[in-house]
Amino acid sequence: MTNDKSGPDDDEVLAAMAPSAYRRWMAIGMLVIAGGLLIYVAFNDGVTSLVWKTIIVVGGAGVLVLADRLRRSTENAIVLTSAGLRDTGGQVLCLLDDIEKVERGAFAFKPSNGLLVRLKTPARAGWAPGLWWRFGRKIGIGGVTSAAQAKVMSDMITVYKAGYTLDKLPTLESLNK
Repeated sequence: MTNDKSGPDDDEVLAAMAPSAYRRWMAIGMLVIAGGLLIYVAFNDGVTSLVWKTIIVVGGAGVLVLADRLRRSTENAIVLTSAGLRDTGGQVLCLLDDIEKVERGAFAFKPSNGLLVRLKTPARAGWAPGLWWRFGRKIGIGGVTSAAQAKVMSDMITVYKAGYTLDKLPTLESLNK
């Protein structure tokens, strides 16, 4: 099924941001080490107060749970279709028509190697560690992803927001006029 703009199918992937295997496992490993060290310190470093032992163990367990959530969320990738942004697990991040602008600058409040999408309307908060977060009118995409893939996705969103489709991309001559 094609959209009304005579562009690509709604399910056709125009750009994708997939987690880098190295960054993914490095992040998971760091969290596992941090959680394990917290639990080790609680039982082996002379902490005598039961209250502090409990706080440190709960903190270590929380970090280990976060490591598992990061592992599960980074099994997916973020894809851009002519309908909008979603992850490969099916979670819709936003519709293309709801995107106001995209920021990739050095001073943008965005994830590492990623981009910030500003929406026209507020969206429900959500988070996939290492991949994306959504709060209010902002969506941060990136973390353990490639900066080059973020640049391509950002440029594709900008081109689509300017009214172009894959079959009607501007030529170099038309841009220089």
